[in-house]
Amino acid sequence: PVRVSGGPAAQRRAELALPWNDPLWGRGAYAEPIAGPQWAGPAPGPTGRQSMLPRHVQRLGRDWIAHWNGSQILAWNSPVSSCMRWAGHFPRASFPLPVPTDFSANWRLPPFFGPWRCLQNSNWQLDNFMKSSCFHLPNPSMKSEGEEPLTKKRRLSGQHDTLTPEGEASFSNQKEALCLSAVQNEEKHSSKKRTVKRRWEYFCQHSRTMKIFENKETDQSSTESEAKFDFTVMSYNILSQDLLEDNSHLYKHCRQRLLIWTYRFPNILQEIKQLDADVLCLQEVQEDHYRTEIKSSLESLGYHCEYKMRTGRKPDGCAICFKTSKFSLISSNPVEFFRHDIPLLDRDNVGLVLLLQPRFHCKTSAAICIANTHLLYNPRRGDIKLTQLAMLLAEIASVAPQKDGTFCPIIICGDFNSVPGSPLYRFIKEGKLNYEGLAIGKVSGQEQFPRGQRILSIPIWPKKLGISQNCVYEIKQQQKEENPGEKLQEATEDNTQETVIASEKLSSKLQHHFNLSSVYSHYFPETGIPEVTTCHSRSAVTVDYIFYSAANDGTAAQPGAEDSFYGGLKLLGRLALLTEKDLWTVNGLPNENNSSDHLPLVAEFRLIER
Repeated sequence: PVRVSGGPAAQRRAELALPWNDPLWGRGAYAEPIAGPQWAGPAPGPTGRQSMLPRHVQRLGRDWIAHWNGSQILAWNSPVSSCMRWAGHFPRASFPLPVPTDFSANWRLPPFFGPWRCLQNSNWQLDNFMKSSCFHLPNPSMKSEGEEPLTKKRRLSGQHDTLTPEGEASFSNQKEALCLSAVQNEEKHSSKKRTVKRRWEYFCQHSRTMKIFENKETDQSSTESEAKFDFTVMSYNILSQDLLEDNSHLYKHCRQRLLIWTYRFPNILQEIKQLDADVLCLQEVQEDHYRTEIKSSLESLGYHCEYKMRTGRKPDGCAICFKTSKFSLISSNPVEFFRHDIPLLDRDNVGLVLLLQPRFHCKTSAAICIANTHLLYNPRRGDIKLTQLAMLLAEIASVAPQKDGTFCPIIICGDFNSVPGSPLYRFIKEGKLNYEGLAIGKVSGQEQFPRGQRILSIPIWPKKLGISQNCVYEIKQQQKEENPGEKLQEATEDNTQETVIASEKLSSKLQHHFNLSSVYSHYFPETGIPEVTTCHSRSAVTVDYIFYSAANDGTAAQPGAEDSFYGGLKLLGRLALLTEKDLWTVNGLPNENNSSDHLPLVAEFRLIER
């Protein structure tokens, strides 16, 4: 380093007297090496700069303790990325500055920052902070690298700050003025609500045999041999207010006024009005809000509501609401996943299965089965998730059969707390899952590196649950198996033993008899970027789905594909989802317009009977 005359004290003062207005952050004084015996450090690099940073800058890089005047604020008026990385402490870096990776979102960095060590211990991102946040940067000084900051020493030892009352008042006034200006600036721009538009995607034009009509009524009555019935379905986790307040750490990025129920509910109701779905599958519907506000509001919009509250002391539940002008109710079947006699099923999640009759004239009696659920969240309890799903599928299998032995069209909505491609997701879509050797923490795919390696037991649930590995109630399955007669009595002992061995080998395989497809593809085809259904301070992923039975020919139906000969559901369109980047342009979820931490999923179907 540069030798300064006057002894160590003078050299120390020269070090600290940095020109902070210098764009090189104090490096300008060291741009050129001093020749001769005064230079005692390593040789400079080819650029003429030192290859090592001064000691005070090294300390700044580690602890980020800087002398900052109240009038000097680090803020950008230009757009800054919603996802930023922090430049580390590199030999050539002059100061740890935020480095934007993308300039797509309008953000303002908070005017004050806390100690670097505090932020270092957390998963820091710009998204995790409110735009109006004000952080105070203290000005501690350390005599050595291993010593604690003086402010921390005073806090631990009970000493008072050495600032004079006048200095404290002056600094406090500066802070209040700066915070007030930041809040006023935010309120000035809050009148312009930022929104992200979601577009409708229609698939009917991809069908080779279907003609495109400008008027839907013409299309619906054009073919006499087919009775067509179009309807829309929404799945929406509206975020229970009690759960929001119990998990406030997930919403640190939100302004407090946006989290109040009196602000949120009108927004949610407005979304429901605008999307105008014929069937609503709602999760996290708080019981007291449902009783006092939600039910009456939806009934005024022409809906009939069915509700199932979670068991135990949980305050929310699932609701299915349908327009009485489009459907009539055949049966309502609640499903409780809690069983007091089965230790595995000690959670209070529920499901709801409705059988609806469409209001249109056709030769045969058509029916549609609508199911709604909210599975357990815990990422490390895949055994409970799979058992809850099997219980829901068993109830659907008991409700959906028709007179000819086939199932009526089925739609399953909900928050499954599982990501696309996970074993639980594949089981729903493919109808089978071999879970032998599968770790419990990997069932839902919520954690990239799940903790614990406990393997799923075989079988997962005990026999007294009364549900087979085919996800049907065993009593009904036994009745079906008794019909073939007495042919099984002719089997030899060897065949009996082989059958027992085969059943033991197949005991780790789950199956269901529904041919289900997902309304959404979970990735944008142009870019491969994942779709997102929920976004808060901790994560942004897809956990909400609408599954539907679209064909009876044993192949998974694709959007817009022709239905089978026996009729079924055809996906006509869907409300497109968004990317995580899109959502952070409006400060994630919830925000001023979207008052839940989930997006509503909406799809349009056509029921065809021949």
